[in-house]
Amino acid sequence: MQPGDAAAAMEAAPGPQEKYHLITRNLQEVLGEDKLMSILKERELKIYWGTATTGKPHVAYFVPMSKIADFLKAGCEVTILFADLHAYLDNMKAPWELLELRTRYYENVIKAMLESIGVPLEKLKFVRGTDYQLSKEYTLDVYRLSSVVTQHDAKKAGAEVVKQVEHPLLSGLLYPGLQALDEEYLKVDAQFGGVDQRKIFTFAEKYLPSLGYAKRIHLMNPMVPGLTGSKMSSSEEESKIDLLDRKEDVKKKLKKAFCEPGNVENNGILSFIKHVLFPLKSEFVILREEKWGGNKTYTVYEALEKDFAEQVVHPGDLKNSVEVALNKLLDPIREKFNKPELKKLASAAYPDPSKAKPAEKGTKNSEPENVVPSRLDIRVGKVISVEKHPDADSLYVEKIDVGEPEPRTVVSGLVQFVPKEQLQDRLVVLLCNLKPQKMRGVESQGMVLCASSVGEPRQVEPLDPPAGCCAGERVYVEGYEGGEPDDELKPKKKVFEKLQADFRISQDCVAQWKQRNFLTKLGSISCKTLKGGSIG
Repeated sequence: MQPGDAAAAMEAAPGPQEKYHLITRNLQEVLGEDKLMSILKERELKIYWGTATTGKPHVAYFVPMSKIADFLKAGCEVTILFADLHAYLDNMKAPWELLELRTRYYENVIKAMLESIGVPLEKLKFVRGTDYQLSKEYTLDVYRLSSVVTQHDAKKAGAEVVKQVEHPLLSGLLYPGLQALDEEYLKVDAQFGGVDQRKIFTFAEKYLPSLGYAKRIHLMNPMVPGLTGSKMSSSEEESKIDLLDRKEDVKKKLKKAFCEPGNVENNGILSFIKHVLFPLKSEFVILREEKWGGNKTYTVYEALEKDFAEQVVHPGDLKNSVEVALNKLLDPIREKFNKPELKKLASAAYPDPSKAKPAEKGTKNSEPENVVPSRLDIRVGKVISVEKHPDADSLYVEKIDVGEPEPRTVVSGLVQFVPKEQLQDRLVVLLCNLKPQKMRGVESQGMVLCASSVGEPRQVEPLDPPAGCCAGERVYVEGYEGGEPDDELKPKKKVFEKLQADFRISQDCVAQWKQRNFLTKLGSISCKTLKGGSIG
């Protein structure tokens, strides 16, 4: 190497301060900043990012992927953990029989994402949890940890990550301990994750030293809003774009995305630009017609946000520009998964519950498996008006907004249970795809779902959506988010009646089907007082 070449190489290699900037930019929080800087002055940082192989990865996964690109630019040694055992422990979100298939799907799709954004895979180390988490040493450490961790601390640590249910399984309490031990067994200096992992990270900092292991650095991404303004989630179909969505699906979802003119808060479109597109390209181009000013290139995100806040940039142009940029990222992933073996893997790892085969006739519990909650079109409704039925003293006739051009007319037998003024302007939960039927001469176009007491005297309460819900928002049962509802439920099939047999109100007053919560993007559907009641 000539002296000039050596000088150029030294100039090109980032120094500790530049590495620190690359590692920490766009993060919400860093625990252990001093330790991070001291390591960078001596050697390269060893870091891992783990993902439990549960729901299908979606475009928000580009956020950690772009940070992994930053880590590699900073010279870090990066390990990606496919946490298959964690997926099973999280309230069995990934059934054991699907675990291997889903882990293979994750491995292929994450590698395709990294290749799409230009990250060299040879610089990464890929590990499966079960490669080492079933070893004698690791298992003994799980037992050692369980002897010093309180039930309170384990439950608190997993509160933001592990699915919370009324009667939690012991597996969910083990989850934070395993994640803490991963830091030791992967021999890293730091763990990277979303800020929703913070309680697990502080749990690890508290308990690893009690086993004689070092406290690690923790790097946290902000939680990027989904397309609906809340957290982008695998379980909320409308909030996320799947990595294998067709271009027409991407256009449709972006068109419906929350992007109010001038509003930069909870704006999933802007957040995606900030946390994915800008770090990858160091610029973003707004595409628009010449009559609206033509294309404009932004090299600083804050300038784009300022122009959007001042309504210099229109939401339609922002969405169109993101659509083009996003499809460039998704095209190589779609192409890779167009191969027959990967198509087969995707459908096997995530079978459509609405297409499940009926159980064999004559067997116990021979209910057809395709009688699933996703076939019900349940939405949040807002009662616009309430009147007594002209020909029935026990019935109300309500006009209810469910996000359609015109409100629906609904007849409900609630006169003796709910005063008229308590229904007016309130949010309700409406079953929308029953066949319309006339009730004493007035056609009812839906059913207001209510909780009913078990004993006498009978009490009835309309179900309550979470505060802040909008008319038309979908209500779904957890685990059945992805299926399409029937256009109209056929009365002879009795789909609703079969599902309704397992509707219950929990002891926490949450509406459930087979102990799975009814949900909106803002949380659970509930009632006020009727614990243990039925729903109809």
